[in-house]
Amino acid sequence: MFSKTVRQELCSIVGEDWFLDTPEDLATYSYDAFLPEFTPDGVILPAKTEQVSRIMQVATREKIPVTPRGAGTNICGGSVAKQGGLIMAFNRMNEIVEVDAENRCATVQPGVVNADLQKLVAGYGLMYPPDPASMFVSTIGGNVALNAGGPRGVKYGVTRDYVLGLEVVLPSGAVIRTGGKSLKNVSGFDLTRLICGSEGTLGIITEIIVKLVVLPPAKATLQAIFSDLNDAAKTVSAIIGSGIVPTTLELMDKVVLDVIGSYGGATFRKDAEALLLIEVDGDASLLDAQGRRIEEFCRARGAVEVQRASTQAEADKLWQARRSAFGAVASRRPNCIVEDATVPVKRLPEIIRKIVDLSQKYRLKIGVLAHAGDGNLHPLIMTDLRDKDEMERIERALEEMYETAIEMGGTLSGEHGIGIAKKRFLKMEFSDSAMEIMKGIKRVFDPDNILNPGSFLM
Repeated sequence: MFSKTVRQELCSIVGEDWFLDTPEDLATYSYDAFLPEFTPDGVILPAKTEQVSRIMQVATREKIPVTPRGAGTNICGGSVAKQGGLIMAFNRMNEIVEVDAENRCATVQPGVVNADLQKLVAGYGLMYPPDPASMFVSTIGGNVALNAGGPRGVKYGVTRDYVLGLEVVLPSGAVIRTGGKSLKNVSGFDLTRLICGSEGTLGIITEIIVKLVVLPPAKATLQAIFSDLNDAAKTVSAIIGSGIVPTTLELMDKVVLDVIGSYGGATFRKDAEALLLIEVDGDASLLDAQGRRIEEFCRARGAVEVQRASTQAEADKLWQARRSAFGAVASRRPNCIVEDATVPVKRLPEIIRKIVDLSQKYRLKIGVLAHAGDGNLHPLIMTDLRDKDEMERIERALEEMYETAIEMGGTLSGEHGIGIAKKRFLKMEFSDSAMEIMKGIKRVFDPDNILNPGSFLM
């Protein structure tokens, strides 16, 4: 709890209506899309950078922990108040400041919803490529903080590839700007990239300049059904190795397909053990040939059925299964743990076999969902937090999975971030020296450790 004086000072900055500390409000902000819950002492909703600066001055003086928060859709526990203090929510800072079509960039506040930006810039014939599954809810600020990715990552990359510049408030209240509209900027240290993906531990992002690309004139969508999961995984690495660069290349195994089928999201043939959803975009004159080549790749490697959408409605229908996957899985058990191991694409068949083996070894219900084109696995572990024995088995399975991914030259996270979900596994990927360098950077930015404390670094 805050003292009466501190509470009054915070209210004077944003207005009484934008400082929340009733039990009901605090409960609302006590969780995100990960599992544990932590109750903050207060929630504050600034409307402009100057207010963020003043709030941070108070927080630094009083040593109050501050956790920045967008829409709370992250699944690594990155936007909950692990050590109490303030949640700083950016619901009010949701303005698209400018679309600069000539320079192919846009300037936005952190609370702008990803899909809203995409819809607006499409009207200029432009596209903002990063497309997390939560894009209709998640915010650009949160996407930058977690360096989010999405299905289009196989061709277009992740959020950091589209962040040109930032406005950032430091714990002291000082405001800095990094980067800018120029596509080529090699002056000094790359603070823009350092802050992108730092999960709110270095500074608070209050404005973002993002790069836009020309909206592709056409796209083709294909769905391939396989009677063998290994064949589907091998097909992914074959497609990528051939030089074809799909926009998206998604994989779902039988566990996920069965859950989707019972949920009503789509129906599949009885021998379906895996599904690949493949999309390519670009010039319409080239897409037909690309589509035929991908279909040939799939059939030659065991696909028992390949469909190609001839209309946008048909494409939407093919995407129906993928879009309903998380909702379908969530209907099966009280909780679902969504992990984020990522490996080089060539090793995809091996890591998928490992996940299947782990599900059997530890008696777990795990569905395999993947942004397969860039090796980004999303094992969906269906569970119940109240089952302590099962949770212990999950912990052992996760440790084995991440050890395997790192041994394959992979990483703990391709797009979800670390937060508290994977904090305990960081030493698998980074040496003690590397960890000390990261902690040293944290101390330079945040010497009192008040920004998102308890997250992945400290």
